[in-house]
Amino acid sequence: TRQIPLVEYTLNRLYGPRALKQQLRFARYARRAAIEIVHTYGFHANVFATAVARLAGVRVIVTSVQDMGIHLTPAKGRVQRLMCRWTDRIVANADAVRQRLIADGYDPARITVIRSGVDVARFTNKTAGRGIRQALGLPPGSPLVAVLSRVDRIKGIEYFLEAMATMADRFKDVHFLIVGDGDVAYQKELESYGTRLGLDGRVVFTGARTDVPEILSEVTVSVLPSLSEGLSTAILESMAAGVPVVATRVGGNAEAVEDGVTGLLVAPRDAAALGRAVCLLLENADLRHRLGRAGRQRAADRFSLERMVRETERLYEDLMVSSKSEARHGR
Repeated sequence: TRQIPLVEYTLNRLYGPRALKQQLRFARYARRAAIEIVHTYGFHANVFATAVARLAGVRVIVTSVQDMGIHLTPAKGRVQRLMCRWTDRIVANADAVRQRLIADGYDPARITVIRSGVDVARFTNKTAGRGIRQALGLPPGSPLVAVLSRVDRIKGIEYFLEAMATMADRFKDVHFLIVGDGDVAYQKELESYGTRLGLDGRVVFTGARTDVPEILSEVTVSVLPSLSEGLSTAILESMAAGVPVVATRVGGNAEAVEDGVTGLLVAPRDAAALGRAVCLLLENADLRHRLGRAGRQRAADRFSLERMVRETERLYEDLMVSSKSEARHGR
């Protein structure tokens, strides 16, 4: 295996003397290593590296934006737009993200959509998670309804708890998983809210996990109640695992989930609709299996890791050709 060097740039803030020192260190490394392409992901990397890479003489700079910008303050939004002027191409991971960028004043000609991809092969072993239930204290054979996401207010997990509370008496053997970590204060609020909703003993917060394929092999329905989303990796992984998905109709979710074909879509902040959709799947095994199979096929056809890598490589090659052509013509 080829050994690729890893260089870390530690920051506690994006501005100030420490940040400038790290940026100068990055610029020196880029020159010394003759780096020809820099690809940044997310607000912090975009602000840290794009202008510095250009000043360091990097030929091609690509910036990825993978969200709907809801977490950005107006000031951060202006900073990101300014930084993106130094880039050769902005990569959005969904058409919804591209449309958001255009609405925010970005040049449509400089935006390319390369949808996120997952390693579908990792999610094909349906017997891999047999020890998961015991590890998490879950009874064997009970249906599991899971949210796989960061524990973050933008994920709308309180609406998931409300929805599950409406059906808990109807499906007494169902248990609920929240897989991920994040905002500790928010998680404590959710735990208290679950208790008030009567879900004690039915909800498990697993924390961060590295065995998501194994967990998904045991999940009956995967739910994403987000209030905003770019293109959710959790949705794509659930589809790759053949698990039927219920998701909110926000951002790029509808580009992955075709309502009634590869999953079910509901309005955000609508716990009642979310609960009805999950109930429908719990009651109808044929529908679950049909949506799960169609979701797996869609993930393989449109959201594979191989396809994402291939399109990214092609973009790099095209931009390098353009850069060299411009250099020959003195532009």
